[in-house]
Amino acid sequence: MGSKTCGLLALIGIFLFHSCNNIGEQKGVKNKIVQNKILQQKDGTISLKVDKADCYRDMVNPSSNTAEWNVVVSKSGRFNVWLSSATIDTTDLKYDNSVMLSILDNRLEARPACDKIIHNSSDVTYPYFRADSFIGSLYIQDTGLYNIQIISEKIVPKDIRKGESSGSANSKLLSVFMTPITR
Repeated sequence: MGSKTCGLLALIGIFLFHSCNNIGEQKGVKNKIVQNKILQQKDGTISLKVDKADCYRDMVNPSSNTAEWNVVVSKSGRFNVWLSSATIDTTDLKYDNSVMLSILDNRLEARPACDKIIHNSSDVTYPYFRADSFIGSLYIQDTGLYNIQIISEKIVPKDIRKGESSGSANSKLLSVFMTPITR
């Protein structure tokens, strides 16, 4: 009977040890996920940089290049959506296709134009200028975690940019800004 009790206690000990290890591993995964979330700023602005996104590049069909972010929205409401691009030509951004932004069932689709030219921006280096483009507004009803996705041929993943020559791209998407509309 003593050997059965020792065997049972050993089995329970192994089970508890294994359970505790799994809890620790789950906490580690949870912490990694928290680090990859973008938080909404105190003034309500949501700033999404392509450098911080998960990017997917389609070599065959660049118009389906995608950038995705996990965003924690703490203040819901209506937002104006702006794109920032690095461009050499300040009269034409040379987007071949429309840019599509999606959040849940909300979608915006527009062809970016040079609405604002920002000279001496720290976001770009010579020969580029920063051009901001208004693409529309959307309403986010609830607070919480959202997956925001943007699709455009001008999304160039960070590791690819280093290998590009300066003449290979007239423009590229830098970031998305969502500014709250206040009455």
